[in-house]
Amino acid sequence: MITIKHLSHEFEIGKKGSKSIIPVLKDVSLEVKKGEIVTIVGRSGSGKSTLLNLVSGFIRPKKGEISINGVQTSTLNESKFADFRIEHLGFIFQSFQLIPSMTAYQNVELPLILKGVKESERRKRTAEILELVGLLDYQDHYPGELSGGQQQRVSIARALIVNPPIILADEPTGSLDSDTEDDLLKFIKKLNEELGITFLIITHDEKVARIGHRTIELRDGRVLEEVYGYEA
Repeated sequence: MITIKHLSHEFEIGKKGSKSIIPVLKDVSLEVKKGEIVTIVGRSGSGKSTLLNLVSGFIRPKKGEISINGVQTSTLNESKFADFRIEHLGFIFQSFQLIPSMTAYQNVELPLILKGVKESERRKRTAEILELVGLLDYQDHYPGELSGGQQQRVSIARALIVNPPIILADEPTGSLDSDTEDDLLKFIKKLNEELGITFLIITHDEKVARIGHRTIELRDGRVLEEVYGYEA
């Protein structure tokens, strides 16, 4: 589902004439197979968040190739990647990224509006997804009226609404307490097992890493180690 070959990336900092080059990723190659949960771990500054941003197309790689679902996305321009992203990728963020002035229903429905789905189909699919995540009774609540765990479930519902084959998650439990984190991880495993969704998860939390079929450690921008069957 995701193939990364010899990926390198660097950032320029400073003003013109006094710029410094900061290498972040160095010749990274890895593969995420269909139906896998792969977790990426590493210290702050190891390059894991940059890797996720490159896979998602929010930044473009300096060197190397990224293919998603058979499409070499590293060659797509911004407009084409935006179209590709909404069809193939769902996102779960640590900070939920919900729109506070919109209800849970409206937040989940939004990607379908952006896709131009007709209203009757939007109503049907939004209700189905909210029921799946156990929040149909909270559809008229605003984010500020929901607990952290409920907000993250709205975020997951929004990610699922376009039926993406892949979900990218950036520290998905970072804003949750321990009990809520446990519930969310069980739910991610359920989505993987029952719907076959592929997950690429960035985390510094060992508990999150343990749900992966494989765990990949980044250190100083390089793949240091791959662990199979981490949970065992």
